[in-house]
Parts: sequence; structure tokens; C-alpha cells
Amino acid sequence: MVHRRALEPAGRRLLTAAALGGWIAETFGRKPADLAAYQRALTHGSQAAANYERMEFLGDRVLGLVIAEWLFEKFPDEPEGALSRRLNALVTGPVCADVAREVGVVPYLRLGKQAREDGAADSDNVLGDVIEALIGALYLEFGLEPARAFIRKAWCERIGTQGQAPKHPKSALQEWAAANNRRPPEYEIVDRSGPNHSPRFKVKVSIGKLPDATGEGTSKQEAETTAAAALLEKLASR
Repeated sequence: MVHRRALEPAGRRLLTAAALGGWIAETFGRKPADLAAYQRALTHGSQAAANYERMEFLGDRVLGLVIAEWLFEKFPDEPEGALSRRLNALVTGPVCADVAREVGVVPYLRLGKQAREDGAADSDNVLGDVIEALIGALYLEFGLEPARAFIRKAWCERIGTQGQAPKHPKSALQEWAAANNRRPPEYEIVDRSGPNHSPRFKVKVSIGKLPDATGEGTSKQEAETTAAAALLEKLASR
């Protein structure tokens, strides 16, 4: 009898290597010859030392290149600053995590017991890193063209619904302060909670004696961005 090697998913059900191979072929449009790189891309640091971090490093760069190339083609008259704002809005952790959920990554995650109990299977940080790691694995085996095809398919609606290049809330708030002769915005972390692999930050932003605002996120940068957007909304309604 031949025993298939089983993968440890986020839930209780064990998934066979054949099931993983089928999902990869369906999701990425190519049947993998070797599952090792994809298994590593799905492996959290709580499960094994050979986890997704190195693969995520590569996939992040592939994703950035493909999106940058796409934006360069789609918006030929826009300057570098506008293209950069579009790029930054499309490759954030929450956006990557949403793509991971849409393509069905969660059942294939390989997580340690504590990480599962702490909710890593629904962490934007984890899911965002994993989809980038899978892009890295796809690139390593098949090259840029299949990676480009997957990214363009998965991000198509997002890039298609972008109107004017979005201005980053922190930049917009900085500009508002300068234009109104106010002190620069000040950001302060007021709370940090959650496990290391899935932290939550709460940040307060203030401009002098004006009303402040708070924001939350899975990183300090994300919380600051949310807080800046909240303060801009307050200022607009004054």
C-alpha cells in the first residue's frame, strides 16, 4: 500500500499532496512537477524552520514588478508619483490577504497548534505573506509569464476600479497641515495586542490642539494610515 504524504492544514481535515497539487494547478494554471516549494510557501514559522519567509521575499518582488509593469502600460501619461501611489495601494498586506482568501489558500496552510488557536489562518499578515510566497514558488518553477498571468487575473478587478491615483492618507494629512499652517501630524502607539505572528496596533494621530483620531491595523504603518484617514474625514466634516 502506498501512503500519500499528508499536509497539516489550518483546520482539522488532512489534505493529501494530490489535493494540493490539484489546487495549485487549478489556481495558478500550471501543474507542478514538485510540490516542495509550494509546501514551503504554505508553511508558517510555527510549523517548521523551513517556512515561507524566503519564498515571500522573492514573491513580493515579482508581484511588485508585475504590478509596476502593468501600471506603466495602463496609465502612460501619469508621472512616477502617481504610479507609486497606485502601486502601494495594490500590494498592501490586506489586499494580498484578500487575494489569498479568494483563491482558497486557507485550507492548505501549514500551521503549528498554537498559531492555529491564535487565529493565524485569518491573519492578514500571514495570508498576505503566503500568497506572495506562492507567487515566488510559481516563478521559481515556471518563470515570469505564468506568475504575470496569475497576478493579472487575481488583481484585474482591483486595478480596473482604480480611478484617480490614490493619495496616501499620511501624505494627504501632511499636506493639509502644511497648507493650513498647522504643526506636522504626530503619531503615537496607544495599544498593541495579539500574538507576534498576528499583532494588532492602535495608533493616535494629532495635529496641535485639533481633535485627534485613532486607527487600528496589523502593523504600525497600517494603523497610522487608518488613523490619518480618520482624521482627514474629521477635518473634512468641520
